[in-house]
Amino acid sequence: MTDSTASLPPGLAERWGIEVVALEVAIGDARYREGVDLPAGDLLEALTSGTRVTTSQPPPAAFAEAYARAADRGAREVVSVHLSGELSGTVRAAELAAAAAPVPVHVVDSRSVAMGLGFAALAAAEAAQVAEAAEAAVDGDGAAVPVGVDGAPVPGRAGVDGAAVAGRAGVDGAAVAGRARGVAAATSALFLVDSLEHLRRGGRIGAAAAAVGTLLGMRPLLAVRDGRVDVAGKVRTRRAARERLVALAVEQVAGRASARVAVHHLGQPEVADSLAAEVLARCGLRPGAVMVSEVSAVVGAHAGPGLLGVVVAGD
Repeated sequence: MTDSTASLPPGLAERWGIEVVALEVAIGDARYREGVDLPAGDLLEALTSGTRVTTSQPPPAAFAEAYARAADRGAREVVSVHLSGELSGTVRAAELAAAAAPVPVHVVDSRSVAMGLGFAALAAAEAAQVAEAAEAAVDGDGAAVPVGVDGAPVPGRAGVDGAAVAGRAGVDGAAVAGRARGVAAATSALFLVDSLEHLRRGGRIGAAAAAVGTLLGMRPLLAVRDGRVDVAGKVRTRRAARERLVALAVEQVAGRASARVAVHHLGQPEVADSLAAEVLARCGLRPGAVMVSEVSAVVGAHAGPGLLGVVVAGD
């Protein structure tokens, strides 16, 4: 289980059996659940027109209902992976609901956001699937060769229908949660934005950092470090900033035995596709190792128009 700020590409949550709890976005007086009933394009239009946009975490009741549904489906434990507690109260709401859940719930603070969170949730789903397959093999039920989120087989593992809900026979929820934490800790999340003003308004970055980040019209590069958003660098032009973003991604991939990459955007699919192709070519990754997805509305509301991002995860 995860939340909507994971910004998973369309269809991936369903493929892996990951339930997604939605955060809320308010545009003017209208309230929406991101990923559920927020029309495509409305957020970007609101941000560019200056309409007030605010966000809010799910209430504990939303998590309580999700955990109850998991239990009704036969889960004996639940692994619930969420965005950084330094950026939102979402993980705290999950913890409050977990205390009264009908089954044990392992709440994981990813200390990240977007696919920095998404890769951790996917790692939990893969770990749960592998454990179920191993149990099926022991029981003599047979198992198929597993396939990871990038489409590549996972050596020495067997797979069944994926599920991020852990705790069926043979699945250790604590081990699945540990896998999610490990992947999250080894993930790098970098973002390019036009301005830090939206982050400053939302309290996700301090006024002093925002002032320095936009000094003399420089384009700020951001990194998620220790669960917080920090200014990682400043570049004078957007072209140079994009080149720096790619260079940093290449450095991150080069330092890992294997890597998965996600490229994020807000209303710029063609630019993101081009960026993904450049990262793929420069890193020598196999097709499918780089995925593209638009950031969630909550992330977009705080980052603002012009957002591009690269998230690198290792195994």
